Parts: sequence; structure tokens; C-alpha cells
Amino acid sequence: MTSQLPTADFLGFEGLLASHEREKLQDVRDFLAKEVAPCATEWWNRAEFPHKILPKLAGLGLSTPVQQGYSHLFSGLVIAELTRADTSIATFFMVHHDLFVEALHTFGSENQKTRLLQDAMDLKITGAFALTEPLHGSDVAGGMETTATRDGDTWIINGAKRWIGNGTFCDYMLLWARDTETGGVRGFILDATLPGVTRTAIAHKIALRTVQNADITLTDVRIAETDRFAGIDSFNDTRQLLLGSRILVGWQAVGQQLAAFDVARQYAVERHQFGRPIAGFQLVQDQLVTMMGNTTASLAVMARVAHLREEGAADMPQAAFAKSFTTGRMRETVALGRGILGGNGIVTDFRMAKIFADAEAVYTYEGAYEINSLIVGRALTGISAFA
Repeated sequence: MTSQLPTADFLGFEGLLASHEREKLQDVRDFLAKEVAPCATEWWNRAEFPHKILPKLAGLGLSTPVQQGYSHLFSGLVIAELTRADTSIATFFMVHHDLFVEALHTFGSENQKTRLLQDAMDLKITGAFALTEPLHGSDVAGGMETTATRDGDTWIINGAKRWIGNGTFCDYMLLWARDTETGGVRGFILDATLPGVTRTAIAHKIALRTVQNADITLTDVRIAETDRFAGIDSFNDTRQLLLGSRILVGWQAVGQQLAAFDVARQYAVERHQFGRPIAGFQLVQDQLVTMMGNTTASLAVMARVAHLREEGAADMPQAAFAKSFTTGRMRETVALGRGILGGNGIVTDFRMAKIFADAEAVYTYEGAYEINSLIVGRALTGISAFA
């Protein structure tokens, strides 16, 4: 019955895509319905990453879609659909493709691209993005403690990174470190098997349990000069990558809301209390309408930001607004959805508990809600509320 009802994309933003993009998006949905959705809760419960699906995921041919000529709107909707099926798989996809592979496209030398790019796009090798540190998250731009010291044709790296998605199993990391001579931030392609690299899985997470986050320690790790990203010479280059990834986290917030609405609406239609479906009660209908409204508003913001990106006009304040606004709406939406399921909303058997928990990670990473709000506030007032 619910398959014949409107989706939470109540105003039809998907209709803005070109016809070939709509067809490709349907391919993505079909893949997710078959390969991801039926297994996602089990992966999450066991905190295990499903390496076996990587060849099939690569078969979609969607590594860095914009680099392949797709629109920014399509790229965003792909992330939303991945998240709708499983936030953890969407996060893996973003870390690998939209940070590591995108960095190879944007900053890699011809030698680096020849060695790594095609294999990375095909998921024959996997990548991570090693920026955040144990003591530095929001202030990592000025507080980065990981160091890189030039020694002839190599660099000696010392320091630590935390919350590194894909960090336990990736083949390579885009590692950020401060040059001890110049004080500038540099980027390196770190072979994760090098001597001096220690990777430890972060345990006891209540969100994104399928994502393999790691603590990384680096002790006198030697990286060849040929593995330094020659195109990166300041933290501004980091911001270029974070602009895109922050916007895609906004699309994740859309996907979270689509998932919450899907589950809550189906449950409300099928669940009977007092002799009738709970979808027939006024308060439940009002909650579903609020969930749909939040999702539609978030879609509208993200669609406009996608168009700004096509025009080359999107900048960090717009990305920060997109991330803070959509994740704020997302938090309300998933809470309403959890409430509609009652007690069943706190067990993963009914999906909503997983959606609810994963939303907390989306709310925080790629700049916490508060930091992104302050970036927008600085743009609006010309006055910075933080250093």
C-alpha cells in the first residue's frame, strides 16, 4: 500500500534531473534494495564492514560523479539514496570517493594518478582521509600537531589522528601534517602498511557502527617525496575538499529523513491500536506531515546549493548553512519517527533505532552543528564568534 503513496520528496526535486540521471538513480535504488537494505541492520549490529559488496558497489560506476559529467544535484541525490539504505555505506562511499579519490583528481600528480586513480575508482584499493586529531577537531586548522619533517627525498611523520573512517582496513590515507620548517599544512599519500603506522579500531560506538573508525598513531613514518600531494600547499586546499564533503553531509541529512519517513509511514499504516491503523490518528498524521515538511525543506536547500555549485558560486558559508540547517531538521525528523514506533523504535529490528542513532554522527561530523552555525553567523555579521 505504501509503495503507491507519495514519497517524502513531496515537491518532486528528483524531477529536476536529466533523464539519464533519473535512470541511473533508479539503478542505484535497485542495487541498494537488493544488496544493502536487507543486510544493513545485521552489519550494524555486528559492527562489521561488508567488504564483499565492494566489487558490486564499484560496478555502479559512480566514483566522483561530477568528475564523470553528472550534475551536482545527481551527485547529492546519490548520497541521499545511499544514506536512505544505510548511513554507514554512504559514509564509506563519501570518505573513499569524495575525499580520497577526489583529492587524487584535484591535487594528484600525473605519476600519482597513473599509479592509483583507476584502482581507487574501481575500489580495487581503498582510501581514507586522516585530518582530525585526538585533541583537535573543529580547531584542527590552527591546532594540527601531526608533523612532517623533510629529510632528503623523504618526509618523517609523527603524530596521531582520530575518527578516521575506513582507517582499520584502507590501503592508503590522505594524511594531513604540519611542515616543521614552514608551518604550512601539507598532504601526503600514506601507505597504511608502512613501518611506524599503528591502527586501532574505535570501539563502543552508538552510531555508524558499520563504519570502521580508527585511531592512528604515526611514529617516525617515512613517506617518499613522490607521495606528497604537490598540489597542496596550505589548509585552504583542505577547505576545498571539505566544501564538497560538507555539502554531501547535508545530503546525508536528507537521506536520513527519507529513511525515517519511509519507516515511520509504513509502520503507521500497518500498526493497529484501538482497532484501527495509527496512521488514522490526527497526532500521528501531524507528525508525518512535519517529517515530510522537514525533508522537503532540506531537499530545497540542498537542490539550491547544488545549482550554486554548478555555477561555481557555492562557498563555505553556503556549505555550513546547508549542513547546519539540514542536520537540525534531521534531528527533529528522526525523533518524531522514533516516537511513532513507540517501544519498537528503540530496537534495531524495526530499523528506526539505527536511523535515530546514526543521525547523531551526521549531526556532528564535517563540522559540528554549532561550528557551522557560527560560520554562517560570521558571514551574516562580518564578526567572528570564534578564533
